[in-house]
Amino acid sequence: MEFDLPMIWLIVIMFAITMYVIMDGFDLGIGIMFPFVRDKHDRDVMMNTVAPVWDGNETWLVLGGAGLMAAFPLAYATVLSALYQPIILMLLGLIFRGVAFEFRFKAPEKEQPLWDKAFIGGSITAAFFQGVTLGAYINGIILHDHTFSGNAFDWLTPFSLFTGLGVTVAYALLGSTWLIMKTEGELQQRMLQLTRPLVGLVVIALAGVSIWTPLAHPDIAERWFSLPNFYFLSLVPLLVIISLYSLMRELKSGYDRQPFISALIIVLLGLLGLAISIWPNIIPPNITIWEAAAPASSLKFALIGTLAIVPVILGYTIWSYRVFKGKVRHGDGYH
Repeated sequence: MEFDLPMIWLIVIMFAITMYVIMDGFDLGIGIMFPFVRDKHDRDVMMNTVAPVWDGNETWLVLGGAGLMAAFPLAYATVLSALYQPIILMLLGLIFRGVAFEFRFKAPEKEQPLWDKAFIGGSITAAFFQGVTLGAYINGIILHDHTFSGNAFDWLTPFSLFTGLGVTVAYALLGSTWLIMKTEGELQQRMLQLTRPLVGLVVIALAGVSIWTPLAHPDIAERWFSLPNFYFLSLVPLLVIISLYSLMRELKSGYDRQPFISALIIVLLGLLGLAISIWPNIIPPNITIWEAAAPASSLKFALIGTLAIVPVILGYTIWSYRVFKGKVRHGDGYH
């Protein structure tokens, strides 16, 4: 029996990216929400909601990048060549945020505001340049003989800057709804107040990308609006609308967990929409996953190890979240 190895690898990589967006999205979102909370003790609680798990969340980013290099070396080389500047800025943001996270808890009290600013700056930088990278990737990469032949600043476009803002707002929504679920009292009420305008900003971001993308790319417009595709694919925006409506109702009803689940669904539907737009290309606009794939022997060899390690990563991720489930309160500390 023959397996479509490039397709299997694409599923593995997409799974890793999805897990990263789920796990590190609300993590970065907490840093983005930091400027809206001034009380030191509330900020301590915010950080303590992710203190036991934040570094493990980024395992999925490493898995996705390593999987891309192993399974689709052409895509790995091309994407890094075309987008190395925003990717480096994103990684610097993640590094700076991680350093600030650790130092804030150990620094003298008078130095903590400095590390608060570093935590905010690193979170916003990482989120924004993830969005910029995504927008530039969707716009397409100029190739000649399967080698990047564009300009070093091709990634810097109005669309990529807009998607950068969109991802930042989406992560902020994940962060605020995570805090609604994990906190209580005044901090939880503050997050409820902030989440409502964030929903409006997410609507603007989703609508902007949904309109801008097909207008700029006729092939994407053809995919979404040709028949019979339109009948099936219209379910995606319909589900987004339903999830947004559910989220607003849940915020009014004072639920704890449901807003975070609805926010996750909205973000994941956005990812699904983007995946549909570029399928089956892994280097937009016209290099497919099969053209960019490594030799079958390499795919098989790397897949054995990957399928062995993914359940381990899933296992310790589920275990850590299970151990640290429940509300985080004032006085709960990071040690």
